Amino acid sequence: MITDIHFTPDDWARIQRDWGAFWAGELDRPMVFIETKHVPEGVNLPEAPEFVAQLPLDMPADEVVDHYEAHLPYKRWYGDAFPKLWINFGPGVIAAFLGAKMGVAPNTVWFEPKAIRELADIHPHFDPSNALFQHLLDISRCAARRWKGQVCVGYTDLGGNLDILASLRTTERLLMDTLDCPDQIDRLAGEITTHWLKYFEAFHTATENGCGHTPWAPIWSPKRTYMLQCDFSYMISPEMFRQFVVPDIQACCRQLDHSFYHLDGKGALPHLEALLEIEELRGIQWVPGDGNPLPADWPDVLSRIRKAGKFCQTYGPPKDMLKIAREHGGKGFIMHTWDIEEDEIQDFLAQLR
Repeated sequence: MITDIHFTPDDWARIQRDWGAFWAGELDRPMVFIETKHVPEGVNLPEAPEFVAQLPLDMPADEVVDHYEAHLPYKRWYGDAFPKLWINFGPGVIAAFLGAKMGVAPNTVWFEPKAIRELADIHPHFDPSNALFQHLLDISRCAARRWKGQVCVGYTDLGGNLDILASLRTTERLLMDTLDCPDQIDRLAGEITTHWLKYFEAFHTATENGCGHTPWAPIWSPKRTYMLQCDFSYMISPEMFRQFVVPDIQACCRQLDHSFYHLDGKGALPHLEALLEIEELRGIQWVPGDGNPLPADWPDVLSRIRKAGKFCQTYGPPKDMLKIAREHGGKGFIMHTWDIEEDEIQDFLAQLR
């Protein structure tokens, strides 16, 4: 148990109440996620990298948790934010569980094939004894046990079905495969989704500790939740998206209580209509991509998402969040903001409400 964490049982009761009202469509204001961290001069903390994979893979789980726990007393959570640790081993780590090679460098993790195989020779299978899978489960369980009732332990970034397949095949080859071997893509996409659901359930069980559940995004749920994605979709047509990706999203949504989709980059916008048609999908996270205006400057996209009855998760500086609230209303939005002085936070939250 962490004795000096600045988040009380009453705070957790508020999180459960307000997020529950949000998912039920009963909250008229936006959900707002603000997290700050201030480490006094002279305090030396152990390394807690963004990617947990940058710590030695042979480091015992309890030592990994020690590294991150040491930072928690210096954090504060405002609005609808809550203490969380996301077990980040890179986007699409299921590829490594299925045989891909993991690369680790400062500030990045990636996955690539150990050897190039023809599509017909790729037969991914769920391997509960995979060493990396077990290592991530051990870290998740250790954190969940130690921080029971205090810190929400986030699911690792499992990836989307085609993103995982690209790590087994390479992106360039998979792009050609979508044209040359669509039947094989159908087969593999479906098989990977089947395994994805098994891996998700394993991490859902491992992270259960009375604090609810969260993906990498600033979202909380009392039940199963996830930020689904397919970054590979940036490079394929809407027709291919409907064929190869939509069935995966539908299958995942059926297993989730509160599902979101990570719509990443303006090149992914042609797929928005297909996403809005998925009845089981609860929300869309809109990320315009590097070099593009921030979400507040895409009013048509935000309007389409909300008019379709979907929740919308967005981000940006405080002035952008106020702009969205003025133009679209706050109901149905999850807003993640930063770069705000702590003595200004309560006034900012009052304006949004």
